[in-house]
Amino acid sequence: MRPILALAAAGTALVLLANPPAYAQGIGHIDVTKTATNYRATKVIGGTVINDANETVGKVDDIIVGTDLRPYLVLSVGGFLGVGNKLVVLPCESLNTTDSKLTMPGITKDALKALPDFKYASK
Repeated sequence: MRPILALAAAGTALVLLANPPAYAQGIGHIDVTKTATNYRATKVIGGTVINDANETVGKVDDIIVGTDLRPYLVLSVGGFLGVGNKLVVLPCESLNTTDSKLTMPGITKDALKALPDFKYASK
């Protein structure tokens, strides 16, 4: 890099540090070491959901990010080996994690089966 270009690049970097672009404003500091210990979507999908009685109540079929940017879980409930099951959708905050298990305290299979059917859009 030529000296003038290096000075220009360094000057631009200093200006950006002093005046971050609009898209970067409002973004807080993220603790990457803490974030690294969170749950990856690829590990949650396919996971079993249990209730507080340690009964299996469903399986995570998918994770959807809504237009409100909130994550939702698509659960497969009922059925046997994928036959006769139905899909329901719940906000992620309705689940807890206990000892690396997905738990939904106070819920039953029947309560989940009573929820409206979820169908993927045909986009």
